[in-house]
Amino acid sequence: MTSPDPLSEIAGAAPQRRGFGIDVGGSGIKGAIVDLDTGQLIGERIKLLTPQPATPSAVAKTIAEVVDAFGWTGPLGVTYPGVVTHGIVQTAANVDKTWIGTNARDVISAELNGQHVTVLNDADAAGLAEERYGAGKGHAGLVVLLTFGTGIGSALIHNGTLIPNTEFGHLEVGGREAEQRAASSVKERKGWSYEKWTKQVTRVLVAIENAIWPDLFIAGGGISRKADKWVHLLENRTPVVPAALQNAAGIVGAAMASTTDVTH
Repeated sequence: MTSPDPLSEIAGAAPQRRGFGIDVGGSGIKGAIVDLDTGQLIGERIKLLTPQPATPSAVAKTIAEVVDAFGWTGPLGVTYPGVVTHGIVQTAANVDKTWIGTNARDVISAELNGQHVTVLNDADAAGLAEERYGAGKGHAGLVVLLTFGTGIGSALIHNGTLIPNTEFGHLEVGGREAEQRAASSVKERKGWSYEKWTKQVTRVLVAIENAIWPDLFIAGGGISRKADKWVHLLENRTPVVPAALQNAAGIVGAAMASTTDVTH
């Protein structure tokens, strides 16, 4: 007899645990089915352009297009590029300002005919994924993911439990916001060498570790792909490792969150 689900039942293996994740960014909205046992994407991801203006209604419709393309009808997780508390959006840096105060869960779920939706910050989603499947796998204690890009996003995870909506990029370090010192965009804009930039990154890491004493930093963002050029230059005391999941981290973390609401 043919197996009813060849992807998940091979030689009598237990059925695959699957989730669905959507990663909303300023330029693209991408989604995929995720194997929750391994953290791997099942099949190809689909990416559509983020609508402009990126209003709640327009983004929800685009999310629905991605979900419908997979025929997914179960719970799903959605990342949002800002602070989300109890499903309510509190900040909107890279999307339309009308998101602020919006119940993102309700707006997206309504577009999906009532499917259960969990919404969480994009860096938090990446942190969850890296801690379970990526660079943080096997590390107990307090793990901090920092994404270095236009700004600095952050995720704080203690023994596998997310403490949501940290904003370490906005910490004041020497009279300036951390991300104004050490975002990778600052390096590019000022034409700094890795040596000069990592001195500022070190200052930010030291400020964080003096406040909470983490066991591990995970460095994410596009510049983490060049970790061999700069991580060894850092002078803080806590170990720093580059992120492993790269562009899939947000999707994987969102799929994880769909099985347990981590937004409260």
